[in-house]
Amino acid sequence: MEPNLLETEPVPGVAWLCLNRPANRNALDGALVAALHEALLRHCERPATRVVVLAATGSAFCAGADLPAMGALGRGPWQANLDDAHGLARLLLALRRCSRPTLAVVQGAAIGGGVGLTAACDLAIGSTAAHFRLPEVRLGLAPALISPYVLEAIGARQARRYCLSGEPLTAERACELGLLHEVVAPAALTEAALALAGELAQGAPGALAACKQLLADAGHRGPNEALAADTAERLARLRAGAEAQEGIAAAIARRTPGWRS
Repeated sequence: MEPNLLETEPVPGVAWLCLNRPANRNALDGALVAALHEALLRHCERPATRVVVLAATGSAFCAGADLPAMGALGRGPWQANLDDAHGLARLLLALRRCSRPTLAVVQGAAIGGGVGLTAACDLAIGSTAAHFRLPEVRLGLAPALISPYVLEAIGARQARRYCLSGEPLTAERACELGLLHEVVAPAALTEAALALAGELAQGAPGALAACKQLLADAGHRGPNEALAADTAERLARLRAGAEAQEGIAAAIARRTPGWRS
């Protein structure tokens, strides 16, 4: 049987993780969540991996939870129900905390948890055929696990509308709200994703990780003396590091820095 997660490396350093349950519209069950979590952890520690791309096979990016499995979990033992919820929570956190830049490539429908996967990635690009929906309240649920990422991506006011209404979002509207960074024609999606991954790979690996941590730490704090002191210390540490010394020397000499070779 074909695995439910495909891993390829279309260009060196770009790990392409592809949800592969097309018959189920790439719905998230325990096996797929576990496979994606394991692959993420592995690539986030692999020196050769510079960018992690999350994509999907078939017509849908991710239809959210596997509804028959979710119904069975709700009827089953509490601990199994809770453990499954924690599994998806850990996956979303791993996407956000990955030391490598993460890029969602959305070719079709992203529903519920599919919106969460998109929002948890650092960047997201979609085709004009992509569309989004948060239908949890229409199922007697709430978008609990994905809510922090959705709130961060589109803001509280817009999240209230789309989480409470369950109405669909076009790719263009998702881009206006900030869930997507770019929308392209379906035929151009892979090329655009690889081009963006190439831009991300230009950065020094340690600097990219430090930048991600900086944005996570500073994003919810207004400018103040403590934040100014914290960011000054971070800059001083980075400036004294080997990557910065190499990057500055390469820029002065007008040559390519070592990490890009």
